[in-house]
Amino acid sequence: MKRDLRVTRPVTEALSAGRPVLALESTVIAHGLPYPRNAEVAHRLESIARDEGAQPATIGVVDGRPVVGLDEEAIDVFSRGDDVLKASVRDLGPIIASSRSAATTVAATALLARRAGIEVFATGGIGGVHRGGERSLDISADLVSLSRTPIAVVCAGAKAVLDLPRTMEVLETLGVPVIGLRVDEFPAFYSTGSGLELEHSMQSEAEAARVVDEHWALGLDTAVLVCNPPPADAALDPVAVAGWIDAALSDADAAGVTGKRLTPWLLAALADASEGATVETNIALLESNVRAAARLAVAMRRGRSTRIGGF
Repeated sequence: MKRDLRVTRPVTEALSAGRPVLALESTVIAHGLPYPRNAEVAHRLESIARDEGAQPATIGVVDGRPVVGLDEEAIDVFSRGDDVLKASVRDLGPIIASSRSAATTVAATALLARRAGIEVFATGGIGGVHRGGERSLDISADLVSLSRTPIAVVCAGAKAVLDLPRTMEVLETLGVPVIGLRVDEFPAFYSTGSGLELEHSMQSEAEAARVVDEHWALGLDTAVLVCNPPPADAALDPVAVAGWIDAALSDADAAGVTGKRLTPWLLAALADASEGATVETNIALLESNVRAAARLAVAMRRGRSTRIGGF
């Protein structure tokens, strides 16, 4: 795969010069937000990364080739969603072999980013254990990927439609550190807290950068999950969100929606139930996560330069 990986020129130049680079996923473009809002958000997220001092690298598979650093034309194609598949790690080989295009999930984005030499990745929320997962074993490949991919992932916790306590338990079992960024609870994606206490919380991106470096310095090869809650002015009432989720899950069960179709289906149902409020919160937390992740990438580079300089 590395042989076929295409890293576009701006990303290559930034990596070669030792400048901070931030990976961004493409699933939110192709499968997470409606057109043309998704294209606007994709460009806005890249702009935020640049403003904070990091080179953005949106990742996807274009005509059978993994690309790190989608250009404007590719982002437009992905945002329209025409024949753009959704690829987790297990899907990459078949999609590449058949010369198809695909938006990458957290798992696939993390893998491709690390293959390119990128250490920090911003997303909305990770996948996890689905409700009822103790019976169905419907558990996102994101968790396994995080357990074997050394990358710092900034997110607003796991998607709210999941079983958050069990997701936290699996992360612990897999040895993936979960740290809060100015928060003591695991965020619930649309809401600032889930009631699940975090053992470790950092008050700045610089402190989080030190955690990431120390984790990897021990020879550990898992991701580090940095949880950044949605902005307070965009966060939704957890009671209202819980009601929307319960109704959406009941409808999904009646419609027989399962597997990789389930999460996009539920997100669309929540958008309808909330009259678009969940979409606005999703966009706000994406912007907040990219800003924090870019600052984290900058802090990691700055911290290493300082230690190398002997100060």
